[in-house]
Amino acid sequence: MRSTRLMEIADDAARPRLAPHVRMRFDAARGQYALLSPETIWVLNDTGVAIVELCDARRTIAEIQVELGSRYDEIAEGDVRRFVADLVAKHGMEIDHG
Repeated sequence: MRSTRLMEIADDAARPRLAPHVRMRFDAARGQYALLSPETIWVLNDTGVAIVELCDARRTIAEIQVELGSRYDEIAEGDVRRFVADLVAKHGMEIDHG
């Protein structure tokens, strides 16, 4: 099943979004953002926050990669895909096809 998800994400037209049961929240006590689901908490770094903010089911993987590439020099070509693929595999994100 993971390979199917990776193939979906490999498609430049894939449009990622948070799964309906997942929310991004800022934890003021810890000073960091996290994704919250009923069973899991994912702590995000600054790049992870930027990726999640752009995963709105309107932007494609390719558009997200270009946007982040203009913001951060250190974003490698596959970083967005790997991040999204990991969250899809853990049921934290879903993929829409445009």
